Amino acid sequence: MPDNSRRLLPFAVALFAATVMAVVMAIVTVLTAGPALASDWDACAKGAGDDAIAACTRAIDSGGYNGRVLALLHSNRGVEWRAKGDLARALADFDAAIKHDSNQAAAFNNRGIAHAEKRDYDRAIADYDEAIRLNERYAAALNNRGLAYFYKGQHQRAIADYDAAISLEPDAVRLNNRGNAHAARGQHDRAIADFDQAVALDANYAVAYYNRGNALYAKGELDRAIASYDRAIALDRNYQDAYVNRGVARENKSEYAAAISDYDIALKLNANDAFAYNNRGNALLKKGQAERALRDYDQALKLDAGHVSAYFSRAIAHEALKRFDRAIADYDRVTQLQPNNASAYNSRCWLRAMLGHLQAALTDCNEAIRLRPEFVNALDSRGFVYLRAGQHDAAIADYDAALKLDPNKSASLYGRGMAKRRKGDYAGGNADIAAARAIKPNVTAEFVRYGLMPPLTDTQPRSAESPAQQAADPMARMQRAN
Repeated sequence: MPDNSRRLLPFAVALFAATVMAVVMAIVTVLTAGPALASDWDACAKGAGDDAIAACTRAIDSGGYNGRVLALLHSNRGVEWRAKGDLARALADFDAAIKHDSNQAAAFNNRGIAHAEKRDYDRAIADYDEAIRLNERYAAALNNRGLAYFYKGQHQRAIADYDAAISLEPDAVRLNNRGNAHAARGQHDRAIADFDQAVALDANYAVAYYNRGNALYAKGELDRAIASYDRAIALDRNYQDAYVNRGVARENKSEYAAAISDYDIALKLNANDAFAYNNRGNALLKKGQAERALRDYDQALKLDAGHVSAYFSRAIAHEALKRFDRAIADYDRVTQLQPNNASAYNSRCWLRAMLGHLQAALTDCNEAIRLRPEFVNALDSRGFVYLRAGQHDAAIADYDAALKLDPNKSASLYGRGMAKRRKGDYAGGNADIAAARAIKPNVTAEFVRYGLMPPLTDTQPRSAESPAQQAADPMARMQRAN
């Protein structure tokens, strides 16, 4: 059966924040140009936005520049086009800059940034390679190539580039980036050390505090994670992701009111955040407010029709409200979106078993176990299906398998105890039931809710459940009907 671990609803934790890549603006002194051209050059090199673009364009169109200087004008205009989000024009200018001066490392670096922003990381890396070939001490290009490798999932290569960049020019941004790569490899202590160094260099670097909170959360250090999110929010009151993740940490501490408050603020900052709606729904459901939780799940799915966690959570809310057909429909949707989601098959198996739909339940449990052969909850659920179906040997085999993986699983101990008693092994059954009760005193009450009456406490060879008890058990009637 699904135990409390299934009821710990899925959380949405935002990714570690990426850092904007460095862009090089080239500024040189023009000695030979006339006053008008010199003025345009100066505005192109030192200005920003539309004014800089206009000045660069006038200088380029004047015909008064060539070679390296013309390349610098194109490179600087490309930087401004990129800042405006016009990557096509930016790339055209960087191409022109490289055509006029193929030894300009900054142009290759800048073109690499534009390719990276288009998520064309292979082309970006090729450009960074050339920039670094031209200037092996180019720390910005090393950092940027590290980011491209990071986004390609090549975290060890990213770390190597960050190491090189930091050895040349240590700064908070590069330390933060390396911390992200360590965290992506599950090396949370190394990540935290990098984030610590980043904030030591820049005490106002909110992103590094936020990322340190994420790494601490991953280690289960919830109080320290919350303290880091607090600092990030103190530095940036509009840091929406920090509110979401602080809410997740607070929810994990069962501080549901505080978590809901954080999700409320996050949704005021971004009313289109499906993850925040899903998370707030989870906290509301854990507070017993299933109807309010459903409204949040509905909104999350309105914003993102493929939000698997919201379907899963909404199914649990429907179960809580005894809307079982709707719950099954949501589990159906999860398995459609994620055919390899063993947890969804297990949850649907459990619900169908509770409803007495034993053959359909067995099919679901079999699929969950096929996908994850050592899935303790699914083995326990299938044991329960067999117990309900009166197949006691099969039930005992599944409970044995579950207990081999988790010897303290009270539900499996109790279910195996009932199966043993029904086979006439009262001593073995009573021992299992006693062990289950020692671990979880209310386990008998849980099984009563599942439709299985508690066993008699004596060890005489008689039926574990009297006909009157069976008749009073609606789930037992469903068993016979099936």
